[in-house]
Amino acid sequence: MMDWTDRHCRAFHRTMTAHALLYTEMVTTGAIIHGDRKRLLGFDAVEHPVAVQLGGSDPAALAQCARICEDLGYDEVNLNCGCPSDRVQNGAFGACLMREPVLVGACVAAMKAAVRIPVTVKCRIGVDEQDPHDALWAMTEQVVAAGVDALVVHARKAWLQGLSPKENRDVPPLDYALVHQLKAERPDLPIILNGGLATLESGRLHLDDLDGVMLGRAAYQNPDLLIGVDPLIFGEAAPVADGFEAVEAYLPYLSGQLAQGVRLHDMTRHMLGLFTGLPGARAWRRTLATRAVERGAGLEVVREALGHLQIAQNIAVDALP
Repeated sequence: MMDWTDRHCRAFHRTMTAHALLYTEMVTTGAIIHGDRKRLLGFDAVEHPVAVQLGGSDPAALAQCARICEDLGYDEVNLNCGCPSDRVQNGAFGACLMREPVLVGACVAAMKAAVRIPVTVKCRIGVDEQDPHDALWAMTEQVVAAGVDALVVHARKAWLQGLSPKENRDVPPLDYALVHQLKAERPDLPIILNGGLATLESGRLHLDDLDGVMLGRAAYQNPDLLIGVDPLIFGEAAPVADGFEAVEAYLPYLSGQLAQGVRLHDMTRHMLGLFTGLPGARAWRRTLATRAVERGAGLEVVREALGHLQIAQNIAVDALP
């Protein structure tokens, strides 16, 4: 989810669900230690609960970064052992760590000793020619021994040789049954399923046995589905009734960020998938994509885009926020 789930995206998604745990993009330990922490790790209080996802393989550096993130107010720190990009392969972290379960255990132990917030791991079921059962069980044994608080499993292998990061999201087959088997053998370990879940209903089917599900691209590309999270998963009313109310709820955040010099496009780019399939959705996307990039663009662009939707759906135009 690099370049997707930034702070503006998370603030937008929070308008639609009060309870889902939101994740940051993966941030490397080197960037945190030596880079602009405000830019990399800054977030708004509206985002809680929010987890920070770290990329790295040095226990001491990860412990230092975990402390920094805890001090900043994050609710969870997650070690990424699943990203297959060229960048993480060159840095020997991400999915490469599936080959180093003992090292991952050491990383988790170091972070657990450094912070009080939950420390979790996101992993694959293996990489390249690894046997998925052996790789996943070896990883689980090490992180459980280190005191991990939960394991998020992307239920497909990562092929580091021969497939692009994009292909790694779809080509290797999913093996949900393997994750369910792991949970049956480790009933005390919270296990969250990830990978290939396109709808809330498809995720809900796994919750009788597993402790949670993680949606990535589906939630980003079709954010409307987040409005169903609280009713379906948490048994509570959604914060908003529809996409129109979600936009209205996001406007104060947009206004505040614009006042701080943030470009409108940096925030509205995360809203393009809203209203997918509804009359006027194309005009909504086109308006935001072309007008929000203009110098000095403000809330009037969002109101114009909403106007196209409301006209297409025969909603009174004077109801514009």
